[in-house]
Amino acid sequence: MQTMRALGARALPVVSRGKQFVIAQVIRDVVNFLGLHDDTKPQLSPIELGRRYQLTLETAIRLARQMPDGQLDNQLPNRPRSWRVLMYHLFTIAHAFLQAEQSGENLTHEALNVPPPPELLTSAAIANFGEGVRERFATWWQHAQNEDFTVEVEPYFGKTSRHELFERIVWHSTQHIRQMASLLEQAGIEPDRPLTSSDIRGLPLTEKIWDES
Repeated sequence: MQTMRALGARALPVVSRGKQFVIAQVIRDVVNFLGLHDDTKPQLSPIELGRRYQLTLETAIRLARQMPDGQLDNQLPNRPRSWRVLMYHLFTIAHAFLQAEQSGENLTHEALNVPPPPELLTSAAIANFGEGVRERFATWWQHAQNEDFTVEVEPYFGKTSRHELFERIVWHSTQHIRQMASLLEQAGIEPDRPLTSSDIRGLPLTEKIWDES
């Protein structure tokens, strides 16, 4: 934190070199900052991302219904976040994205990290919330799939294209589904049709599922 304050940075992650730094929420910004020549454009088209996200939300709902209610207050490996918060957060990513798309407002960090309301105490309740989000996404996508995704938007992490923001929403949710499947396995429950390697291919995800300690 002292190093961050000295740089003038107010958000993580940060990549710094000397007294210069860049907020590393967008890989393109990091590549440009370091003078690299990597191609950071999304590998998947908006149409493919839309197909993947429908599968992602369907899988998330299915896995959420398997989560044991008695373990929802357990903490994630190496992170102060409960299973319940993780599950709700996964669906909130889509909810916040749709809110921004439909309102024309910028996506905010706060919207992505709203805590679960007290009435969502069970896996079934969270899965039902997710089903509502999935239906909203399906309705939005019927029109959005024919729209321009090259336009520039400015979410909380800086200017980017609508295409890159959509990719980020998809891989962010996909990473949390991988974590949900891992939690089910830890609880001795076989995940019901989790995402496969082909479902993940083309998304900028690491092999690691959990943060390191």
